[in-house]
Amino acid sequence: MPYDSRSSLPDSVKHALPPHGQDIYVAAFNSAWDEYKDKKDRRDDNSREEVSHKVAWAAVKHQYEKGDDGKWHKKSS
Repeated sequence: MPYDSRSSLPDSVKHALPPHGQDIYVAAFNSAWDEYKDKKDRRDDNSREEVSHKVAWAAVKHQYEKGDDGKWHKKSS
């Protein structure tokens, strides 16, 4: 299920990421959700959702990294 906004994200994502990271997550998840809707190798929405979450976290990790303090921080250029 695509997300309408940051507020609709699971708590595990909302509490882990700063607002910009959440925006990245929403955009990547929704894009992946749309991209995989017609894939025949996807048996059901559960695997589609799982793949979409993996894509979203991968997108976040391009710009953010988890610090020693356990929080996500924007990567330095």
